[in-house]
Amino acid sequence: MTRIVPVLDLSQLERGEQARSAFLADLRSAARDIGFFYLGGHGISFDEINQVLKASRQFFALPDAEKQAIEMVNSPQFRGYTRAGGERTQGKADWREQLDIGFERPTLVQEPGSPAWTRLQGPNQWPASLPDLQSRLLNWQNKVTDVGIRLLQAFALALEQDEDAFGSIYRGEPNHRMKIVRYPGRETEANDQGVGAHKDGGFLTLLLQDENRGLQVEYDGSWVDVEPLPGTLVVNIGELLELASNGYLRATVHRVVAPPAGVDRISVPFFFSARLDATIPLLDLPEELAREATGPASDPDNPLLRDVGANVLKSRLRSHPDVAERHYADLLGKAPRAA
Repeated sequence: MTRIVPVLDLSQLERGEQARSAFLADLRSAARDIGFFYLGGHGISFDEINQVLKASRQFFALPDAEKQAIEMVNSPQFRGYTRAGGERTQGKADWREQLDIGFERPTLVQEPGSPAWTRLQGPNQWPASLPDLQSRLLNWQNKVTDVGIRLLQAFALALEQDEDAFGSIYRGEPNHRMKIVRYPGRETEANDQGVGAHKDGGFLTLLLQDENRGLQVEYDGSWVDVEPLPGTLVVNIGELLELASNGYLRATVHRVVAPPAGVDRISVPFFFSARLDATIPLLDLPEELAREATGPASDPDNPLLRDVGANVLKSRLRSHPDVAERHYADLLGKAPRAA
């Protein structure tokens, strides 16, 4: 059976000009044709992969009270724990529990006229009973950031741009974030939405998944399973690359189907993004690529914005209405919700 989602090897970039050119051609084709691919040759060891999956399972095994002590609703930065059903996609509850983290940075002082998105910078929340979790997840974040930089540079070359075309947008204090996610099993007659159909908002998403299936990508009018492939990361492009390429590259709609009763699925998505104060440029594509760029596919009810901070905040407010009501009531025209 032919694999619809292709497998690419990042180490080809270091194997001479012929292998490098072949990788860039395969990268452009994969991103253009289906928008998803498996990435091997990334340099992250099986041991490091197993350690982050183990740490994730340890967190989700904590008593509910310990997880709820660091609920996201405590955080204006949308960091922390969300119980199953606490996040929404397309207005419907997602059946997954998760811990959202970003880079550890100080909270920005709010002054009159400060853009609302400046509230998104700040610290993470960590469970007191797992002191090693912070170092393990931040180490993983650093490892995958390095992979993301190499891959984004390759995308620039594949679009016939300077390798560092996106450097000024993500360098410094980018808004990369990640999650550890657990999809609990559900009875077959129940709603099977693990996470609803959506696109990702950053440059790239690099996903680690365990041995259990559930991720699906929309392709040619059907849903295609992205089966677990040990040792690889699953990569898809986000809306920032769609914007920058004027729609030559398209963020692909995907979803997760909740596993059956008695099974749970662990995944660790990393969202490689831009600085919150950045504006996404429109690349000057060569003529043969520009002819195939039909503009970004923007939802009128959720339009894409080139101002990164405003776009990120819009997305977060839609996904987590409880955080929005408590910490961003001034933007919603409501009184703040009591803590």
